[in-house]
Amino acid sequence: MKFDKQIAEHAQRTRAALAMGGEKKLAERRSEGILNARERIAALVEPGSFLETGLFATSVREEVRSRSPADGKITGYGKIGGRDVGIVSNDFTVMGASSSTVNTAKVGRVKRVASTRGMPMVFLGESTGARMPDVMGAANIGAGDRPTQYRRMRETPWVSAVLGHCYGSSSWYAALADFVVMRKGAITAVSSTKLTSMAISEAVDPEALGGWKLHTEVTGMVDLAVDTDQEALAAVARFLSYLPSHCNEPPPVAAVPPGSGENAHRILEILPESRTQVYDVRKILALIYDLDSVFELKPRFGKSIVTAFARLNGRSVGIVASNPMAKGGAIDPESCEKVVSFLVLCDSFNIPLVFMVDQPGFLIGVEGERKGAIGRVMNWMNALSLVTVPKISVVMRKSYGQAVLNMGGGGNADEVVCWFSAEINFMDPRSAVPIVHGVTQADDPERHAELLAEMTKGTTAYDAAAANAAHAVIDPTETRAYLTRLLEIHEMRMSGGVGEHLMRTWPTSY
Repeated sequence: MKFDKQIAEHAQRTRAALAMGGEKKLAERRSEGILNARERIAALVEPGSFLETGLFATSVREEVRSRSPADGKITGYGKIGGRDVGIVSNDFTVMGASSSTVNTAKVGRVKRVASTRGMPMVFLGESTGARMPDVMGAANIGAGDRPTQYRRMRETPWVSAVLGHCYGSSSWYAALADFVVMRKGAITAVSSTKLTSMAISEAVDPEALGGWKLHTEVTGMVDLAVDTDQEALAAVARFLSYLPSHCNEPPPVAAVPPGSGENAHRILEILPESRTQVYDVRKILALIYDLDSVFELKPRFGKSIVTAFARLNGRSVGIVASNPMAKGGAIDPESCEKVVSFLVLCDSFNIPLVFMVDQPGFLIGVEGERKGAIGRVMNWMNALSLVTVPKISVVMRKSYGQAVLNMGGGGNADEVVCWFSAEINFMDPRSAVPIVHGVTQADDPERHAELLAEMTKGTTAYDAAAANAAHAVIDPTETRAYLTRLLEIHEMRMSGGVGEHLMRTWPTSY
């Protein structure tokens, strides 16, 4: 038979490359219930859709070529939800998926193809950092994947899954991603616990260094923590379902689930009449938007505001909603950071924004100032002014102070809609009376009541509408229908549903 030798050699080389780090290492992962790099790809993409590039790549170092199949990073393209994506899956069984000259070039090539051909990038992270023999010495450390290796221009969405120990490139791509999901038990940090312990001469707890609680509750870098690889991969697919494949097209439209909006009447059961009584805004969102479509980002960070994707009549929207269950809805620096990140994401990928407002203002105090509250508030205002997708602000209950503007009031949204329960003011009148008049309820209850009534005048939804500061006053149960029609009216017809992307270079982490 012709080409017998070549056919046999090709088959043998293919088997060796697909064997990854060997059966012993793969068996250890199976015993721990952790997927390997190729299993992760298979679980993520549609069957038969993965096209690998760089399968036969190996280390440039002769002494390790035979034990560096695919050089530790599996790269290629597959389909998620019928759309092509670029994929980098780190193979921890091959030299810890450490970054080398060859696999850095592999990663760079897939990134360039994805950005120029309009495909999202998915990074499945688990790596040890740089491969020391490849980078030691001045000449080697200076040889990188061009100066644009870590540049984000948001041509396409980037998603990162932190699925094991992630140091070096896996942590960098998590920081650069638009969405990060992390499996509990995984770690992501600049350097490993071993190197960190040596540097500071003391033992370091991996979870404290870079565990899921740190990154979901303190740094805010991780959007979602899950229990298994499978849940992480499902979250990757779900996130991408709300976004376009690239910045020059509108988001995809989904079918509207039966029963969507049928329980809108229950909004009035959830919303308290008293502005000081708290409630979970997520319950209201679930009644307004398409059934089971609300997908929250960073739920454990900046909790006084909910940021989430959802669908309204099948179309993707971004939600920025006050959450009175946390700090009464008062906005802290973490919430500001979270909102800015979300504004940039939605504007970069042509997703309209809906603000759902019930906030008493910014949370003031020494701690907030130490965290840069002033700058955070103004970053938000700057970002809001640069948003070019439609912005709708719905004032549900109270809205006070500078945060009125941050949440879309004062001309910062295309439409301001008030529920009949809305109250808008520079400050909560209960706080304003003692500040302006020096009268407290304890000192003079009767005079305090008179002044409170005076300072509460002109603050209703109808007062705002009379001044055209609000463009409509609606029954809360009408919100779904009203928003659906408003977003139809504000469709970006002149540009084919594409915004100007003025924040496409805004840092993903800052």
